[in-house]
Amino acid sequence: MMEKIGVVGAGQMGAGIAQVAAMNGCSVILTDVEDSVLDRAMGRIEKSLASFLKKERISEEEKKGTLERIGTTLDIKAFQDADFVVEAVTEDQGLKLEIFKRLDETCRPGVILASNTSSIPITRIASATKRPSEVIGMHFMNPVPLMKLVEIIRGLATSDDTFETTKDLAIGLKKTPVGANDFPGFISNRILMPMINEAVFALYEGVGTAEAIDSVMKLGMNHPMGPLQLADLIGLDTCLSIMEVLHAGLGDSKYRPCPLLRKHVDAGYLGRKAGQGFYTY
Repeated sequence: MMEKIGVVGAGQMGAGIAQVAAMNGCSVILTDVEDSVLDRAMGRIEKSLASFLKKERISEEEKKGTLERIGTTLDIKAFQDADFVVEAVTEDQGLKLEIFKRLDETCRPGVILASNTSSIPITRIASATKRPSEVIGMHFMNPVPLMKLVEIIRGLATSDDTFETTKDLAIGLKKTPVGANDFPGFISNRILMPMINEAVFALYEGVGTAEAIDSVMKLGMNHPMGPLQLADLIGLDTCLSIMEVLHAGLGDSKYRPCPLLRKHVDAGYLGRKAGQGFYTY
């Protein structure tokens, strides 16, 4: 098991990855661009651990130990000590390439650099480094502390050793790793996002209300959450960016983002985090 895990990006996903690593005995360095983001992340982790404690899934000592194992920093140079790094910033290709270039310059030779990207090609991300054989996709599901799946995505140059080490780490974090090849959207979002997009088209074309569309999928297909509710949870900006990656990368009109999805994003109706998406929160 890796002793020290670096996590770049302290949003919802980064905070969740940091929490899970610390809960499983790793010391964690969590970085972002502002102290306020790091403070918010630590507050989120504390709240999540309090919920686990209330449900008696962890003890008070485990909660305290988990929090003590997470350190925060604004300086990526702290990653010189990391044994494994997971990047979990927003789905912005330029930003990810810049971060991987800096990580490659900072981290020791041989340290694996993983991306939690939900759709951007790992091969492209690896091209920003001088260690493409040690770059891999490690796509956690939201919310990270509760969801079991981790998609492990090989880039064109990813070595077998890198794949096996990453898989072992996922198992050590009590997750279930599933291998996927480096195509836009991988497996999860290649299937999920077109379903969400089609639900938005059904709303756009007046086939049914948001409530009706979600009820059909919950009651008829036994989904725990309707696709429009799920889109609001994920963030409509994230859904749109993944659809754009699918559309550009696969070149098929069936991946064209619904105009209504684009309109909501333009209006700032990004879902739960904005208080307004397909539903009002």
